[in-house]
Formats: sequence, C-alpha cells, structure tokens
Amino acid sequence: MGGLAIGARVVAAETLDGLAESDPAAQRSRRDLRRIHRAMGTRSIVRRGLEDLLGSNERSASAARRPLRVLELGAGDGTLLLGVAGALGSRWPAVELTLLDRQSLVEPSTVEAYAACGWRVTPRVVDVFAWARSAGADPALPVASKPTGAPTRPEPTPPWDLIVGNLFLHHFEGPALSTLLAAIEAQGARFFACEPRRATLAWIGSHLVGALGANAVTREDAVLSVQAGFRDRELSALWPQHARRWRLREYPAGLFSHCLQAQRVDPDDAVTPVR
Repeated sequence: MGGLAIGARVVAAETLDGLAESDPAAQRSRRDLRRIHRAMGTRSIVRRGLEDLLGSNERSASAARRPLRVLELGAGDGTLLLGVAGALGSRWPAVELTLLDRQSLVEPSTVEAYAACGWRVTPRVVDVFAWARSAGADPALPVASKPTGAPTRPEPTPPWDLIVGNLFLHHFEGPALSTLLAAIEAQGARFFACEPRRATLAWIGSHLVGALGANAVTREDAVLSVQAGFRDRELSALWPQHARRWRLREYPAGLFSHCLQAQRVDPDDAVTPVR
C-alpha cells in the first residue's frame, strides 16, 4: 500500500471538479473539505507560511504606502483564507484580496466576514489558464521553449504582492503545471502553496476521511489528491529555471501537508533554496 503513496505522482481528475456548483453532492463535499482542513490544521500551516513570507516589520512598512495585494488561485468558496484573516487580526489591517476560481462559490456573507477583518475582497470567476494567458504565459508551450538571451531590463513591479494556492497545484502536471508556475513567477512578488504530501501516512489518512463524515465524492478525491501530491523538492525543481531572482523553501508541514515558499530577492543576491 505504501508504494502507491510514495511512488511517482499520479494525477487524475477529481470528482468534485466535474460537478456543477449547485450539485448537492458538490455542496456536501465542500463542507467536508472545511472539516478536513480543521482536522489537518491547514489554516495554521498557511498562516505561519504567510507570516514567514511577510514579517510584521515589512507588513507595517507596506501598510503605510498601500494595501497588500493578494491573489488566491483556485479559491473555492474563499473560507480557508477567511480563517487565516481572522487569525492574523489587526497585524495585516489593509488587504485587497482577489479570490479566483472557475466557479462562483463565494457567498456575500463570506465577503462581509472578510471586511470585518479589514480585508477587501473581489471574487473573480475565470479559468486559471485564462488568467495565465493574461499574465503572458502561453499554456500551449513549455516554459523551457520560451526565448532566452534578451537584453536585461529593469523588471516591472509585479501586480500581486502575494499569490496563494491551497490544495491547487496538485491538479496539474507537465506543461500545464509549468505554465501555471511561469505565470505565478511573472505576476507575483511572493508565492505560497500548501499541497497534499505524497507519503504513506497521508495516504493512509486519505482512506480515513469517512470517519469525519465525508461523502463518497470527498472519500474518493482525498485518495486521488494524495497520489497527485508532492514531496522532497519536487516543486522547487519545477520552478521556472530562468527565474534567478527567487529564494525558494520547500518543506513538509503537519502530518499531511507539503508547502512551497517563493520570494523575489534583490538582483544581486543569489537564489537560495532552503529545505
């Protein structure tokens, strides 16, 4: 059994992704995911990861200039980062958050709850690869095939201070994943991803989500998520190779999660991946 969890990645379509947003099974599965996030401690993992990327001193300085611009990819109903916003309290008093998903799942009550935390929220319904094309990444081409050797120019300020992906990257592989990472690299100053860890313990745990009352959709998708998850330095190895101005840190978190932190650094600094 362990070999299925810790072998090569296997990416398969998850049932929830193919269901209409109004489907009762999909609505139940999204409620299941909230319980699973609580059991996994996902909010605490994400909060700590974001605090590492944006320390209190840096956040205070930027708050004096403008709100922090944050984009969540594959945000779903937007409730995961809402828990993070509540935990951060007044330490990030001004945030402009865009919740991007291909389905319209964000409730008005969720937007209001963010506002109570000082976060202004804009839900955006768009396919992530349409967003990637607008970011200048062509999903038809692998990143490695793009032209190189152009004259060095001052880089424009990225439109996003922080891009976040929670249980999102594992849905993709090959050129599609490379395209997505290239768009993130081009559009963000920082990136944080929290993904399933492809490991024996996580694989066993994925078979036990029924104990939390999960429905059939969630039980099946939980196993597929772990089999498509990441471990070691797999995400760092996929980060765009031409991007030499980034510091990467990839690490296991909690019992079942795997995280990547990516941050632009000064052009004179070397890229320093940290385990």
